[in-house]
Amino acid sequence: MKVLLIEDDKKISSFITKGLKEELMNVDCAFDGEEGFYLLQINRYDVIIVDWMLPKISGLELIKKIRMANITTPTLMLTARGDVDDRVEGLKSGADDYLTKPFSFSELVARIQALHRRNSYNENLTLQTADLTLDPIKREVKRDGKVIDLSTKEYELLELLLRNKGYIVTNTVILEQIWNMQEFIESNVINVTIYHLRNKIDRGFEKKLIQTIRGSGYRIVNE
Repeated sequence: MKVLLIEDDKKISSFITKGLKEELMNVDCAFDGEEGFYLLQINRYDVIIVDWMLPKISGLELIKKIRMANITTPTLMLTARGDVDDRVEGLKSGADDYLTKPFSFSELVARIQALHRRNSYNENLTLQTADLTLDPIKREVKRDGKVIDLSTKEYELLELLLRNKGYIVTNTVILEQIWNMQEFIESNVINVTIYHLRNKIDRGFEKKLIQTIRGSGYRIVNE
């Protein structure tokens, strides 16, 4: 799961980011509303966490702007404003959920997971090409009916390819979507992950599904 956290308090941002990474989530951070909106225009996220009191563009106005831009990503608003009227205003702005500070981290994780599940139910659940299927709810991958065990990054890369099947997914997009923009990674990390993914997905099958588009990126066949 890829999460965008828009929170101007760097201590809170660091605390949330560290905890979500321990839950095996990828997290991008923005510290004001303008930066958050910019990241939403160039990346795809599964859940957005927005603080109400943000510099440049408030969380409330940011969510309105997100919805006006037809960005439907589930959004959780964080705020110290716990009055009923404030919660109603936040939800009316387009937020999908609301959590007041201080909060339990376990509750935050549960709410993020619930938003992700709810959004997944609204999408085409099973991704498929040829005899390869991916169930995003069960996080289960099968080829020819046999379950394939993938690492977290292998799974996320395969899901990205399947959601864009038939189209080239560039190395830049892969890095932005699968690896946190702020973490250091080895230069050949994509090649290594693709190598392991191919060994699990294509090895032993006559039909090879993952294609390398030299100088551009990768594509999974659309059948």
